[in-house]
Amino acid sequence: MTGNRLAGRIALITGASSGLGEHFARLYASEGAAVVIGARRVERIAALADEINAGGGKALAVALDVTDEGSIIAAFDAAEAAIGVPDVVVANAGIVVPGRAIDVPAEGIRSVVDTNFTGVYLTAREGARRMIKAGSKQSEKGRVILIGSITSHMTGQGDASYAATKLAVQHLGRQLAQEWARLGISVNTIQPGYISTEIAGDWFDTEGGKAQINTWPRRRLTDITALDEPMVFFASDAARQVTGSHITVDDGQSL
Repeated sequence: MTGNRLAGRIALITGASSGLGEHFARLYASEGAAVVIGARRVERIAALADEINAGGGKALAVALDVTDEGSIIAAFDAAEAAIGVPDVVVANAGIVVPGRAIDVPAEGIRSVVDTNFTGVYLTAREGARRMIKAGSKQSEKGRVILIGSITSHMTGQGDASYAATKLAVQHLGRQLAQEWARLGISVNTIQPGYISTEIAGDWFDTEGGKAQINTWPRRRLTDITALDEPMVFFASDAARQVTGSHITVDDGQSL
């Protein structure tokens, strides 16, 4: 454990079997939160939960497919029964089906929308329902953090459906923030830049990936730890009067 800024909080994180979600789980546990880590690859999240618990934190692994509303409800039920009602929800799960817009099959587009938009919507909604029932209006401790992407305000080739869903997530955050403002729930969105994670594969080791890096002002990938302070802030008591915002953390890649 390295801090105590999230002591007493319970955070449910989707897409926690790798990449950003895995990192956020370790981060929140190090700041004193109990973490509920959800993903489809249960063997990975089980190992992560064991690691966190062995290190003195508190973690629960739950099978979770964000494209299935029943799975989302079951994950929150499991969290509530074992630890308590999550008062921080991080809707992080996302996928990309790369390819030029004229080539990506309809099923690929649907899978991206189902995961990156509908899954985010359903996760945030179920979390808010539980928070409201648990008294968020009085405590003002409800936190929902949506994970977007800088592709939401950029154009390129090979990720049209992904980028469009991430822009939708940004606006969804504002809509939900307005709707839940008087119910003690703050909703904010983080737009990360390009980070070396599993979803990127080996792209940035290829000649095309290296050429892309060279188009950015600082000619480097964003460090995953650059997200730590905004992620902790948005989950903390300090964010009580911050809602409907979005922050870009990309080392200037989208300039």
